[in-house]
Amino acid sequence: MMSLKNKTIIVTGASSGIGAETVKQLVSAGANVVFGSRRLEPLKELADKLPKDQIAFMFIDVTKIDDMKKIVDLAVQKFKKVDALYNNAGIMPLSKLRDDRRDEWKQMLDINVMGVLNGISAVLPVMHKQGFGHILATDSVAGHVVYPDSAVYAGTKFAVRAIMEGLRQEELDNHIRSTIISPGAVQTNLYKTTKDENQAKELVESWKQPNNSLITSDVASAVVFAIDTPQRVAISDIVIRPSEQRV
Repeated sequence: MMSLKNKTIIVTGASSGIGAETVKQLVSAGANVVFGSRRLEPLKELADKLPKDQIAFMFIDVTKIDDMKKIVDLAVQKFKKVDALYNNAGIMPLSKLRDDRRDEWKQMLDINVMGVLNGISAVLPVMHKQGFGHILATDSVAGHVVYPDSAVYAGTKFAVRAIMEGLRQEELDNHIRSTIISPGAVQTNLYKTTKDENQAKELVESWKQPNNSLITSDVASAVVFAIDTPQRVAISDIVIRPSEQRV
């Protein structure tokens, strides 16, 4: 892997799981990383383990455009540019449509879809000015295949895939690349956003089957790989499944 030294990367949803692991791997590769989430204490704990001259962090709510502008501003103020933005924040409250969990649907749309759009909106002016950039987002296998109890979640992830493809087509002449990372089952705390305890338990139990789930470092490595590619290379979509996942 080439060194990411002197690259500046923003990561959202960085308090745990894929986001936190991605921050660690990027810093280890030499990058300057600015990261944020709605949970400040885990961010502080993560920051305590990393070189202070390579990082900055702050509280952000990706549903708030002003928060996204603030984290972009922080990156520019401290490190003078933004090479890449990784829109990673997301939730996955699974349920059947007949359960009519409208509050959950709206929250998913706000975080999973508007969060990505807010990130794009906040960072594009900087990338246009500097003449390059790379925007990434965590999608899902559910952004390619719909399965029971996932209609709204899959809808948000199909939307992210469409948005990121539109971004690719609109911005390629501005030397701005786009990538979605589409994982299958990953051992993270995302299952805790599902209020149905039986569904959450079934998901965790499924991880115990051999080769039936990824770990966060598997996905983070894919993110780092995509960022590490030269400007002439556009990796639009990485689908990364456990080797024995059927969906």
